[in-house]
Amino acid sequence: MSQLAEQDKQINKSLLCKLFGVIKSSYYYGLKPKPISLETIKHKALIRQIFNDSKRSAGARSIAAILMNKHNIKLTRYMVGKLMAQMGLKSCQLKTHKYKHADKAHKTHDNLLSRNFSPSAPNQVWTGDVTYVRIKGGWCYLAVVLDLYARRVLGFAVSDSPNSMLTTKALQMAYHTRLKPSGVLFHSDQGTHYTSKAFADAVAGCKDMKQSMSRKGNCWDNAPTERFFRSFKTEWMPKGGYENIAEAKSAIIDYIWGYYQTVRPHTFNNYLTPLEKENRYFNKSLLSGVLN
Repeated sequence: MSQLAEQDKQINKSLLCKLFGVIKSSYYYGLKPKPISLETIKHKALIRQIFNDSKRSAGARSIAAILMNKHNIKLTRYMVGKLMAQMGLKSCQLKTHKYKHADKAHKTHDNLLSRNFSPSAPNQVWTGDVTYVRIKGGWCYLAVVLDLYARRVLGFAVSDSPNSMLTTKALQMAYHTRLKPSGVLFHSDQGTHYTSKAFADAVAGCKDMKQSMSRKGNCWDNAPTERFFRSFKTEWMPKGGYENIAEAKSAIIDYIWGYYQTVRPHTFNNYLTPLEKENRYFNKSLLSGVLN
């Protein structure tokens, strides 16, 4: 009796496989337990760690680059995306807001940069801009200075007012961080915090520095700096902003020094971090000097 029942069971399986277009061998293969891949477990653990370190903002492309750069693990972004989906990890980047520039300029300068965003060495072109950061009951303001060679942040300042003191502090931080280089081209928009006499005096205090400015109302003339702000706001800043200016400043410092400069791969740098790209440039220059 039991033999007949077993035969009926086999017939039923055959009919079901035929009905659903499943090959019998594939059906039985699917019943076998799959071996656990220790390598896959390691990859998933690293992916989760990188994802959490980015405050759940990093996507498959960024994680694949970090795996390669930091751990020498080569996975395609499609494979990383597949593993992320298995773990239920989804990048949660936020939408941005446009910054409204001041409408009255003091003294503007020609657009000397003319969208040449790829200098051949550090300390050739710096860019600056100001954006607002939401805090409870209002806003605070962030000014940054980028070196376009590796998109590295050289200086920044946070204040409750988007004035010339804010942009001057960011410029002075960059100038002293770079040990007072000469001949830098500084590019910005036409906001009053860059066209004022106070900021012009700060530029004059930097050896042979020249000012360049975007055309009025054209954000694409300063696209790399706008992109940095977008990255910060979508990758790091919570949707509701921060409790106060002190919390905002702490988060900005954490993002710039703890993530953006040293961990986050940048597409412009062929997925190297800003710090790594600069280090490679300076190491190459030092080696060339020794050999020559």
